[in-house]
Parts: sequence; C-alpha cells; structure tokens
Amino acid sequence: MKIVGVGCGPGLLTEEAVLALKRARRVYGSRRAIELAQKVLSRSCEVHEIREFSSLDLPDDAVLLSTGDPMLAGLGDRSGEVIPGISSLQLAFARLRLPLVKVALVDGHSRDPGRAIGETVEEVRRGKIVFILPDPGFPLSDLAAALMKEEISCTIALCEDLGYLAERICRGTPENPPEIRSRLFSLVIGRF
Repeated sequence: MKIVGVGCGPGLLTEEAVLALKRARRVYGSRRAIELAQKVLSRSCEVHEIREFSSLDLPDDAVLLSTGDPMLAGLGDRSGEVIPGISSLQLAFARLRLPLVKVALVDGHSRDPGRAIGETVEEVRRGKIVFILPDPGFPLSDLAAALMKEEISCTIALCEDLGYLAERICRGTPENPPEIRSRLFSLVIGRF
C-alpha cells in the first residue's frame, strides 16, 4: 500500500505523488483528497470515497490519499510506503515568511482543546512559534483568553483555506483575535 499526501490545496501535488497517482489502480480517500488528486488519476483507476478511516482494511495495491502531508496529523502511521505532500504547516509558514526551525507543532485535532491550549501557551512562553491544526470547532476565544491571563503578548495568525482561491490569512492578538470564517483553518501563534 502507498499513502500519498495530496497537498493541502489544489496544485500542491509533488512530482513523486503525481507519478504514484498516475500508476494507481485503486485509490481510497476522503472527498476532499480525491478532488485534489482527481485530475492526475487514470480513467481506469477505481476511486473509493472513505468517510471513516479508523477501521480500514485495504488491498496491498491500494493508494490511500491524505490531505496535506500524511505525517502531519494524517494517515502516515499506517503500514506502507509514505509519499509526503505539501502540508498546511509548510504553506502557512511560507505565506507568513516564518522560519520552520522555530516551530512547535500542537495537535488540536480530535483531542481535548484545553490540553492543546495549555501546550500552546507553554510553547509561546518558551519562544516558539506554534502551529495548531485544529478541529473546526476549536475555541480560539479560549486560547486568546489563556494567553491574556498569562500576559503573553503575541500574534495570532489565522490561515483559512490555504492553497484555495478563497485563501485568507489575517493576524490578530490575544486581545483582538481574528474571526474564524471557514471550517478549513490552521493557527500560527507566537512573537513574530
């Protein structure tokens, strides 16, 4: 099996991913991942949309699609060859012109948001620039309140729909955080 990162938006497939997808006979993935890969798949390729990834039993010749990069809160923990993709972390830091060497990754996806908020506050306090890949319902107002309580002055960058035509990046502060308008977003927090 191959796990292929299709990038976080249109046009972000790597050459290695394109080659693997052109050769694929069976592809499995979310609707969004399939849409990102569709134009390079052969007409004879079987395409299967998946809604629940936790209990998959796929054939050995399957190609499993992952949005962004499979190793960033993705499907890279499964057995098989991993072909990385352009992640939302890479694109956000490029758009904001921030060095990746200062990043601290906090997983805010499918877990207790209070824990993610606590980790973010601690990492910003240590001088890191935090990247959060959150669930759509992540409480940005709670994060802003926690940063204010600790008297941490920093920037909160909201990165929505990265790589898409509707891409929107706006900056705020804990006192005046940006307003979330999309279900597809990430956050970059730190002193920058």
